[in-house]
Amino acid sequence: MKSVKRLGIWMDHSTANIFELLYDTVVSKTLESIPSFPDQVQNLRMDESLMHNKEQNEQSAFYKKLSYVINDYSDVLLFGPTDAKTELFNVLKSNRQFEKIRISVQPADNMTNNQQKAFVKDFFNAHGKMANK
Repeated sequence: MKSVKRLGIWMDHSTANIFELLYDTVVSKTLESIPSFPDQVQNLRMDESLMHNKEQNEQSAFYKKLSYVINDYSDVLLFGPTDAKTELFNVLKSNRQFEKIRISVQPADNMTNNQQKAFVKDFFNAHGKMANK
C-alpha cells in the first residue's frame, strides 16, 4: 500500500503556514509573499492599474511557490480566513499536474500556530480513512 503524504496549509494572501503530517507529529514552516517594493518606498503617484498588476504578479508568484510544495503530497488541506485558499485551489485545479492530489478547502478563522496544527491533525484524523481508500 502506497503511503499517503499529508499537508495542511493555513493561508491568507501574504502568509502560508505549512504543516506536514508525519505519523502523529506535525512539522511546520512558513512561506511569505514578499512585496516587490516596500510601502515606504512606493511612489504615491503610481498609477492604480500598475499597482494592481504588481499585486497580481506577486500573488501569482506566491501561489506558484505553494504549488511547488503541494506537488510532493497526495492529500492537501487548504484553510484560512480569506479567499486565498479558494484562489489557490482554482489555480491548482486548472493544472492537470495536480489531478491525482486530493485537495480539500476549509474555512477557518485566524488561529495561533498550535490551533493550526491541531486543525490539521483533526482534519486528517477525521478524513484519513477516505484518503487511504
